[in-house]
Amino acid sequence: MTTQDKIALYKSGMMKFSQQDFAGALDDFAQALDLDPKFADVHQSMAHCHEKLGDLDQALSCAQKAVEYNPDDFLAHTSLSMFYQRKGMIPEAEQEKAIAAQLQPKNPL
Repeated sequence: MTTQDKIALYKSGMMKFSQQDFAGALDDFAQALDLDPKFADVHQSMAHCHEKLGDLDQALSCAQKAVEYNPDDFLAHTSLSMFYQRKGMIPEAEQEKAIAAQLQPKNPL
């Protein structure tokens, strides 16, 4: 499989996510990670699927990987901060929020 295949799986997963088929999206995302285990956007998307399915522990784990593989993505840090906050891990949430705030000017929307 190629880079094109992992992008197609990512896009398919995002379509399923938008249709609220979170389990189906996770399946596509898992296949994309089989092709590229460091695909940060997939880890980020998986975090939000797990959140929607009510598994905050797995959401947090995926968000941590998204930040690990793309440390300059302010949205990944923002999501990680949100998951830390929802888990009651306030110091960690504040730290990630601060990192996101520092990164945002480097990556204008």
